[in-house]
Amino acid sequence: MTYHNILIVKLSAIGDVVHALPVAHALKTCFPAARITWVVEKPAYDLLTHHPDIDEIIVFDKPKFKSVAGFIKQTPDFIRKLRSRHFDLALDLQGLFKSAVIAFASGAKHRLVYENTREISDWFSQRICGPNCHGHVVERYLDVVRALDCEPKEPVFTFVLTPREQEMAVAAAAQAGLDMSRRYAILAPGTNWPNKCWPTTHFTALCDRLFDEGLIPVIVGGAKDHQLYNAIAAGTVVPPVDLIGKTTLKQLIHIIRGARVFVGGDTGPLHLAAAIGTPVVGLYGPTDTSRNGPYGKAHTTLVANRECAGCWQRSCPRGEDCLSVISVSAVYDAIKMLLER
Repeated sequence: MTYHNILIVKLSAIGDVVHALPVAHALKTCFPAARITWVVEKPAYDLLTHHPDIDEIIVFDKPKFKSVAGFIKQTPDFIRKLRSRHFDLALDLQGLFKSAVIAFASGAKHRLVYENTREISDWFSQRICGPNCHGHVVERYLDVVRALDCEPKEPVFTFVLTPREQEMAVAAAAQAGLDMSRRYAILAPGTNWPNKCWPTTHFTALCDRLFDEGLIPVIVGGAKDHQLYNAIAAGTVVPPVDLIGKTTLKQLIHIIRGARVFVGGDTGPLHLAAAIGTPVVGLYGPTDTSRNGPYGKAHTTLVANRECAGCWQRSCPRGEDCLSVISVSAVYDAIKMLLER
């Protein structure tokens, strides 16, 4: 069967949208004449701009729908916009109620949802549980494409930056004190779960060791991570470069692309680094590396040596600092191994 207008619904977060990116290329390869539209929320929008396999991006501005008045005002126009595209296929890669409603409201008669459905999203679309249902989430998303009698090859992660975006990235780095022509390492101390975070004292010790080896440590993250930077920098001999909240997503892509290595927990920037091809040292505890580890073979994952690893708890019910058992020496050795490859 051939499709002409395809809708991808993957709203957030940054890491999740990165993982879903190969779906666009796989669809375009299988249905080269199809028009592909992606519905996404604002925080991940920049990941999709200028993408050669995505013909249109529709932003779902979630805050505008949160109040009753906003929902009543925004919904009719949003549905009209979706229906005007005449979708014949919708892929719900979010698997939540809101994404299911968007897929249903699109008017597409053929709707598929990936295997990890929640919030009755499989009431609206056909659940696809493919051969990789226990594998990495990248392959789980591609299983939805495989259900269309397509056979994707190696996942393709495409990020397109204009020359101007690259220039602005270099300028943002320079303003923060980073010369991108030098050897540097990206460190991401913040995550959206408390027990995905490696202790700041460990990051402090790692920064000093990296400086001693001629690698400039660069701290990245969102605005909420400023306190983490302050805690890390307070104990270092030479403060690391502070890029927290100082770049756009496209600028961050360019800066990560130039790094020798990336170190961090299970969070969006880590998955971005892995997709770009920057060597990653992933620090894991509560989440499952087989599902959410850095995708690809050029990376190293260190898992907290705890019997409860992979518990999927946002905060530890035992009150333990989950990743604290991953030593600075283990991370440093993993970095050296990656650099020597």
